[in-house]
Amino acid sequence: MQPQWEPNAQDIASARITDFAAFVSARTGRTYPDYQALWQWSVDDIAGFWQALWDYFELGETAGEVLGSREMPGAQWFPGTRLNYVDQIIRMAQFGRPAIIALHEDAEPQEIAWSELIEQVTVFARTLREQGVEAGDRVIGYLPNIPEAIVAFLATASIGAVWSACGQDYSAKAALDRLGQLEPTVLVTADGYRFGGKQHDKRADIAALQDGLPSLRATVAVSQLGLDVPDSMAWSEAVAEVGLGVIDTTAVDFDHPLWIVFSSGTTGLPKGIVHGHGGVLLEHLKAVALQSDIGPDDTFFWYTSPSWMMWNFQVAGLLAGATIVTYDGSPAAGAPDALWRLAAQVRATVLGTSPGYVLGCIKAGSVPRADHDLSALRTVGITGSALPVSSALWLDENAGEHVQVNSISGGTDVVSAFIGAAPTVPVWPGELSAPYLGVALDAFDEQGKPVRGEVGELVVTEPMPSMPVSFWRDEDGKRYHDAYFDTYPGVWRHGDWITLTERGSVVVHGRSDSTLNRHGIRMGSADIYQVVEQFPEIAEALVIGAEQPDGGYWMPLFVVLAPGAELSDDLKTRLATAIRTEVSPRHVPDEIREAPGIPHTRTGKKLEVPIKKLFQGADPDRVVERSAVDDPSLLDWYARITPPHKP
Repeated sequence: MQPQWEPNAQDIASARITDFAAFVSARTGRTYPDYQALWQWSVDDIAGFWQALWDYFELGETAGEVLGSREMPGAQWFPGTRLNYVDQIIRMAQFGRPAIIALHEDAEPQEIAWSELIEQVTVFARTLREQGVEAGDRVIGYLPNIPEAIVAFLATASIGAVWSACGQDYSAKAALDRLGQLEPTVLVTADGYRFGGKQHDKRADIAALQDGLPSLRATVAVSQLGLDVPDSMAWSEAVAEVGLGVIDTTAVDFDHPLWIVFSSGTTGLPKGIVHGHGGVLLEHLKAVALQSDIGPDDTFFWYTSPSWMMWNFQVAGLLAGATIVTYDGSPAAGAPDALWRLAAQVRATVLGTSPGYVLGCIKAGSVPRADHDLSALRTVGITGSALPVSSALWLDENAGEHVQVNSISGGTDVVSAFIGAAPTVPVWPGELSAPYLGVALDAFDEQGKPVRGEVGELVVTEPMPSMPVSFWRDEDGKRYHDAYFDTYPGVWRHGDWITLTERGSVVVHGRSDSTLNRHGIRMGSADIYQVVEQFPEIAEALVIGAEQPDGGYWMPLFVVLAPGAELSDDLKTRLATAIRTEVSPRHVPDEIREAPGIPHTRTGKKLEVPIKKLFQGADPDRVVERSAVDDPSLLDWYARITPPHKP
């Protein structure tokens, strides 16, 4: 297989990661001729790598020790070192460029200068203090992806308080399931948002949140629709004071909570995952500045929401001095390729999206580089699920041959990526270029032995600074331990199937807890989707492999049809043939059924495991928390299906 993108000599010479390698060479007296050699050093000398990263980015004095304990869970990073995440953002302010460009469906772009951003953060931090907010208190957001969300987060972090948020597409109940666990002191919200040409008045949900959060001392409301939010302070009032001088940040311990992000919450209440100031700072500087080569000349635009960890990841662009872009509308507003139009409008150098959006553009016949000026674009980031080879090649042809496809895989758990690209490493279609620096990635078989060239469990054998500080309300650490370390003691098991190739690249096959294990042969569901969802007649698909009580194994494929399509016998035959020839003859579905829709978590992941449990006889009210589902009514449709061996 030929690479679809390769760095040229100028790319390699100018890359920040090349400069970092030279910095490490001067420190260690060794040479690192390529990325693989640098990565190997970074995982062989974990403490040396993270100390080098700290020094390279000139983050200040440390207390001395890098890794007090490397035991997982419970690794102790930079014990005794104090800092504040916000200090790095202030230090990287670029006063000749905007800090944030705000995009909306029905308004002109709005630029927020670095000086304005820092002033608003300073003033809002004062407002929080006036409400009695102290270090360790929780401030929550129920907001669209707008600049005010970033200001509120940075102000919260600057005083050592803890931020947590979700988007306004969540119902009040879904928001309370998450944010209600935190006993927050202040709620920052908006009267509503516009999406897909429609206005969404969120005042009733805000009132429900206020009623359900007895610990609240204040609500601050951003006006998006010009509506009055009762019992709230206007955002304009909360940031009205000027002339406060330089922001006064509070130094906190390295592992002091920065934010709490939530798992999908498909079973029981969502898990609150706590990350620390220092771990996030280091991990995001590495991921943004080194792996993605983002710096002060870049405009970083990732289509996301405050509900999703990619919102936190995009804010990290400010750590590198980049301009970041917020957008609270639909990626297909007005046309399927609207995101490309917006990227051209702001001269984005890095654009992030999902395989699903790319597939939608393919099926719509979009040709982004012909219809929009993408000459500034150098990288398209992809995450959320595996990117099919055909979609990768489409990006190569339609975004531009000069554009690197940076497909990444990680998670809310570490609020970063384990695997992705680097500006000095080729990109192969359908593969992720390499493990990130400092990520001791491996693939294990069921006995805990490394495997190469075949499917194995994604594991991390050495600690990372952005592994969770804790789970919220998990005082004894049992839930944290059971989530990642129950299968292979002392080794992080992430729950994905991967293959490590001879090139050093990685193929991601999907979640291991939804594996299709037929006749002892394991297959990731993503491999099926990559074939089936390429058919123009198929809008989306869901494949389930369910062990049955009599020892049988039932593997149905559910398809949502594109408008005007029909699930004819001919289409079923073509789908089965494509799976047989392009994936595996052992994994041809037992049957193919039309479905009214595919249920997802609110961050877009298909609910494979809960549907599998339904087919194995589980109580529909127990397999999933309905507030965590984008369309709960679909669960009822799947619950009515009778598998051939259902008890």
